[in-house]
Amino acid sequence: MGKLCLMTTIISRKQLKKYLRLYEEEALQVMFITLGSGTATGDIMDYLGLESMEKAVLFHVLEEDVWQSTKKQLRQKLQIDAPGGGIAFVVPLSSIGGKKTLQFLTGNLDFQKEEESVLKDTTHELIVVIANQGYTELAMDAARGAGAYGGTVIHAKGTGMEQAEKFMGVSLASEKEIIFIVAKRDQKNDIMKAVMEQAGMQSKAKSIVFSLPVTDTAGLRLLED
Repeated sequence: MGKLCLMTTIISRKQLKKYLRLYEEEALQVMFITLGSGTATGDIMDYLGLESMEKAVLFHVLEEDVWQSTKKQLRQKLQIDAPGGGIAFVVPLSSIGGKKTLQFLTGNLDFQKEEESVLKDTTHELIVVIANQGYTELAMDAARGAGAYGGTVIHAKGTGMEQAEKFMGVSLASEKEIIFIVAKRDQKNDIMKAVMEQAGMQSKAKSIVFSLPVTDTAGLRLLED
């Protein structure tokens, strides 16, 4: 125990229901689902056995041990390694914005987090803010006030909200907006703290926030200079 990861699953939209059933069996209660489209050429699509460019993208936070179990089930039950099966991968979390966020993301399990950073030599972090739909600016105003340059927003639908409401004591909307903010590592704590204080669970945004290590960047130099 102790290591949390963000698992991302990218599959054809036609496969979504069977993946959701498997994840429910694996007790992965809280997830965020958004839609995307593939960029592969027709020849590559044929080679990989893919039928559709329309994709579903699923995000979960889970323990490293749970990932190993889930990966085994993905291979055995859904043949994810076969052509057209999809892809799933994990990235270690470097920090979590408060106890309520930890409870929310882990389904209120008795989880003991390890030391804060997994990758020590990173200079940047990807801050992920998950907020109720329509309150992006509230979260971004807080982030900008703490030094963030800007962010990218995608729309997602959350599941497991009903269960989370029971132990968090607040009403949670299923329609979510996920904000990705790349920031210097020494700015991360200030930005996360500002979002938690100004757009956190006590606000209408009901934001939760966590961060992922970024090993390298391109395109940020002019902004930072």
